[in-house]
Amino acid sequence: MKRLLPLLLAVLPALAHAADFDGAQLGLAWTLPFVGILLSIALFPLLAPHFWHSHFGKISAFWALAFLIPFGATFGVGTAGGVIAHALIDEYIPFILLLFALYTVSGGILVWGNLHGSPKVNTAILALGTVCASIMGTTGAAMLLIRPLLKANDNRKHNVHVVVFFIFLVANIGGGLTPIGDPPLFLGFLKGISFFWTLEHMLPLVALNSAILLTLFYFIDRYFYSKEDEIKAVDPTPDSGIKLFGKFNFVLIAAVVAAVVMSGVWKPGIDFHVLGTEVGLQDITRDVLLIVIALVSLKFTPKQVRAGNDFNWDPILEVAKLFVGIFLAMAPAIAILRAGEAGQLASLVRVVSDSGGAPIDSMYFWMTGILSSFLDNAPTYLVFFNLAHGDAAHMMGPMASTLLAISAGAVFMGAMTYIGNAPNFMVKAVAEDRGVKMPSFFGYMAWSTAILLPCFVITSLLFFHY
Repeated sequence: MKRLLPLLLAVLPALAHAADFDGAQLGLAWTLPFVGILLSIALFPLLAPHFWHSHFGKISAFWALAFLIPFGATFGVGTAGGVIAHALIDEYIPFILLLFALYTVSGGILVWGNLHGSPKVNTAILALGTVCASIMGTTGAAMLLIRPLLKANDNRKHNVHVVVFFIFLVANIGGGLTPIGDPPLFLGFLKGISFFWTLEHMLPLVALNSAILLTLFYFIDRYFYSKEDEIKAVDPTPDSGIKLFGKFNFVLIAAVVAAVVMSGVWKPGIDFHVLGTEVGLQDITRDVLLIVIALVSLKFTPKQVRAGNDFNWDPILEVAKLFVGIFLAMAPAIAILRAGEAGQLASLVRVVSDSGGAPIDSMYFWMTGILSSFLDNAPTYLVFFNLAHGDAAHMMGPMASTLLAISAGAVFMGAMTYIGNAPNFMVKAVAEDRGVKMPSFFGYMAWSTAILLPCFVITSLLFFHY
């Protein structure tokens, strides 16, 4: 990251003159650095885990520079600077500040004591987290409940499946009911999609997938729980009554939610041009409030509470370092997609419409979902939102089924890989910090392919036309 910063600073003077870049000018070779960072995330932890743990930030910076340096040499420093400014100011900074606030505040709530990690209790915790995800965001719900869940199961031999299903439900699918729940839906809210439209239309899909996954989890967990050698001889954290500490942080979570909603509802019409990128006053206000809320939590939460959570900054730092590289390296792929029929991925764009130009909802669901699994699901949502029509009123009206397909694809299939949604990585990091041997990148995909894809096929057949 230290090598990336000088380049960013060097191009700042040219940013104000950088124009929007046309992705039709890019060949697919420009996506190779993004492929490189994906393969690094997939293979280094498997082949060279110690090297990866010590240098993943440098590797992320390397792939970002592998795109930015040739891009700047080819299209000019100003154009490269515009790409950097858009990726960081318009996308990465709001993204990481929201995660930072939710991670900090939820880390100030301590669930003291320990539940017995039985199939019924584990299923109940997952169900609670699934509901909470749409109320306090997938990051907030995941960080609040992952530690108590790990503690409840630390006397069991098999607990990887518990964390995997937690990622499926709490870090992803549970966030599908409100714009607070998941970043793609929040972007739709900022574009004019009604808060309650999302709740009304996404509820059947979220309920169906949640019911299937919770039922499947219960029987898988019961199978492992019934094995003769499943329970360890000594419980590291014996069962005891549950108490909550740091409860005022629930008020701060409500404040985070209020700040996010405010930025979508309050439109003062005051905009600033920051390094060539337009930023609204409501967005600046939201980001400042998120920082203040996090600092208030840090200031007034007793240190003993965070110590009881084994709170540290490693998970959020890992996400911050990896995703700054991801946001920069994926810029060519997003630009090519935005170019539509004029871009090198025109064949992908064509499959979402029939010969008469009418949208094919099932293909919007699958294409948005598949790309959200490997690109960040928020910009992918916007690409297909604009491709379908782009006007919120029209999307909620005549094209409501298409909007539903785009929303469900982005939210649900963010669970397919570790990088599909930022809370996935954070949950993985917390679990590994607690001694759980989480699957590799491809190992996790084996779980998601076997468990989630059948659910999504059912969803597609029931809710979307072909």
